[in-house]
Amino acid sequence: MPDFKDVVIREARAEDLEALVAIFASDDKGGHGDTTDPEAFSDYREAFEAIAASANDTLYVAESDGGIVGTFQTTYSRSLPGRGGANLILEAVQTHPDYRGKGIGKTMVQAAIDEAHIRGCRLIQLMSNAQRTDAHRFYERMGFRQSHLGFKMKLK
Repeated sequence: MPDFKDVVIREARAEDLEALVAIFASDDKGGHGDTTDPEAFSDYREAFEAIAASANDTLYVAESDGGIVGTFQTTYSRSLPGRGGANLILEAVQTHPDYRGKGIGKTMVQAAIDEAHIRGCRLIQLMSNAQRTDAHRFYERMGFRQSHLGFKMKLK
């Protein structure tokens, strides 16, 4: 088993896509309909290419011992409220099911916090599925506080 103190956070590459899809497809609470079905792979590839081309979006992987053990995405944005301050949105934080509870999530979230500091953001925000009570406790331990109520409308 790898030493999880040696987790490397780096930008995702096209060759990581299959491992990332497998992590998302293993999520039993997300309800996103992710699948490893080869017919769906072009959808993931198209999304990956759009994220990679964006100046404001970054998809990361957590790598250990040559394997992908987690992933997260950040989106940098500015808005007029808060005196035009910059925000970093953290989303799609996922650890491979075989490696949960080993500090990988903490390493990934800390990397996102560090990115927010480097970019001069006034805040970092995230949404978490209401069913993920363990994740909520984790985020609170990392310094996040629940401050808003989120809403979604599925269009597809």
